[in-house]
Amino acid sequence: MANGEWRVASGEWRMSRDSSPFSILHSPFQAVHLCPVIFNTMSISRHAILDALSSVIEPDLKKDIVSLNLVKIIDVKDQVIHLEVKVSNPAMHSKMRMREAVTFAIERTLGKDFNVECDIVAISGDERHGELRKVLPGVKHIIAVASGKGGVGKSTVSANLAAGMARRGYKVGLLDADIYGPSAPTMFDLVYEKPRVIDVEGKSMLEPIEQYGVKVLSIGFFAEVNQAAVWRGPMATKALNQLVNDAYWGPLDYLFLDLPPGTGDIHLSIVQSVPLDGVVLVSTPQTVALADARKGAYMFRMPAINIPMVGMIENMAWFTPEELPDNKYYLFGKDGAKHLAEELEVPFLGPLPLIQGIREAGDSGRPAIMQEGTQAVEHLNPILDNFEREMRMLPFRKKTKEAVSPDQH
Repeated sequence: MANGEWRVASGEWRMSRDSSPFSILHSPFQAVHLCPVIFNTMSISRHAILDALSSVIEPDLKKDIVSLNLVKIIDVKDQVIHLEVKVSNPAMHSKMRMREAVTFAIERTLGKDFNVECDIVAISGDERHGELRKVLPGVKHIIAVASGKGGVGKSTVSANLAAGMARRGYKVGLLDADIYGPSAPTMFDLVYEKPRVIDVEGKSMLEPIEQYGVKVLSIGFFAEVNQAAVWRGPMATKALNQLVNDAYWGPLDYLFLDLPPGTGDIHLSIVQSVPLDGVVLVSTPQTVALADARKGAYMFRMPAINIPMVGMIENMAWFTPEELPDNKYYLFGKDGAKHLAEELEVPFLGPLPLIQGIREAGDSGRPAIMQEGTQAVEHLNPILDNFEREMRMLPFRKKTKEAVSPDQH
């Protein structure tokens, strides 16, 4: 956008840097400024104030500040209008421009007989969801599925969470962020598919491939079946950022990110560039896997990251042979992930047994949650119920506890 040039919802309006400050009608802003200005009429309704401000566009978010619910009318009394306006960009110049835009909008519509006090403040991290995000603004909830240890079934859980939530009527996407071992193309029967490039408001963007009601993107779509991704960290990170920023996901209720195992460069890049709403941690009950799961949990609890845990899932919790349906064999230990969830004081979403049908479903390209009337669905549905419940509770829980190193216990 050119310097000092802003488009107005009611038409086109421009100003140069040397123009009056009251000539701006849009911009990204934030500040704690009081702006005394003079306006019209002896009394004014809150509706009239909001109507006047509906022409002010939040430039980062590309919508007007009223429909984004960024305006709070604190008081209208004795010819003083006291407002609080929230903005995306915390830079000082942006704060000043938003103040000027608000001032000009009210002055242009209501006149100059009122004194206007404008407190302009930043959108907080907790508020940056859905339309208030710059990244993936059409996505209501972005959930990472993580594990400290590889081979614990994280991708299988991701695929079934995504397909299961889609079956429950939600709009769902799955981003296979496991750069070095992408599984989504196989698990969704998309091995030989390639995403299209579409035009979105003059910009070329990738279109995720939809399967079973889930929009899917994976680095696996861009490599041959037998081609390994031999990439250094920065290259892998750049590829992942493209899948996030150069793809048109459209409006979604949930976007699940299937993260690579471990706690490395890619994880740090993701949490810095993608506004995650929560994390689901997957582990087997085995002591070796739990040690790495614990490290993963502490990574997300670091003050610099601070992503809330939606809950833990214990995969391969036990094995029941088909010919002995009443028997449970705890091949990897018993209740290990459940006890770790209690230790970390995070919700336990449930156990998922080692079931041959789940493996076969993943290999055949149709997630197990799609196979009605099976033992797999019987165990997956309670996990989905608990996930839905915890997502409803997430806004009311404290984001995370302050990070405590394991050796401080």
